[in-house]
Amino acid sequence: MTPGELVDRYLAALQNADLEAVLALFAPQARVNSPLYGTLAPENFYPVLFADTQSSKLTLRSVMRDLSGAPILSFWFRFDWVLADGSPAPFTVVDVAELAPDGRIETLHIVYDTAEVRQTFDAGRVSDPS
Repeated sequence: MTPGELVDRYLAALQNADLEAVLALFAPQARVNSPLYGTLAPENFYPVLFADTQSSKLTLRSVMRDLSGAPILSFWFRFDWVLADGSPAPFTVVDVAELAPDGRIETLHIVYDTAEVRQTFDAGRVSDPS
């Protein structure tokens, strides 16, 4: 799978809350580092995220590769997130994916400023990641 295909599949699975499709993109023992949910295994992170989500629309802005050839892929996108209670919580985010030798995601670092969404998120949250 090419980096572009990985990003396209990831964003489609995320937007459609397709747990099986998103988990297929991660290597065994993978981790997701999220500013709102902390560090979790993908099989724990995505069900919680999807439970907290009524809908989402993702708009890709750019895909970046490490110039040294390291297995790192970053993608910048707009996440128009609507929480489970109907509250909008949109933000722009960069996901940094460290890739396993087979091209799947080994570690995903989700990077964005939570200042504008934190209060809405805390008030409308329906799930607990622990």
